[in-house]
Amino acid sequence: VQLQASGGGLVQAGGSPRLSCAASGRTFSDYAMGWFRQAPGKEREFVASSGRSIYYADSVKGRFTISRDNAKNTVYLQMNNLKPEDTAVYYCAARYYSTNVYNSWGQGTLVTVSS
Repeated sequence: VQLQASGGGLVQAGGSPRLSCAASGRTFSDYAMGWFRQAPGKEREFVASSGRSIYYADSVKGRFTISRDNAKNTVYLQMNNLKPEDTAVYYCAARYYSTNVYNSWGQGTLVTVSS
């Protein structure tokens, strides 16, 4: 499956942008979807996932919401109350439900949070 993320940009602290990730090439509903991020100088980290259950990293729990629209082959990440430490390149990823390994990745979209 091919993934295309969008929605990043420069946001003020406290802002609420929504990231989108459009999938193509395969049956979208066959995949669990996740969002990850990589801040400057840091390793990529898990943010949220939507499979048979929904999970969030502790750092975003209560502020971010992952959702998906299978009819539009799109997964979303609604981000609320952004903080400067949320600045990162955000990646969407897909995995088959039968595996824990994400094997398809989007190109990433940069979110910069200004204080």
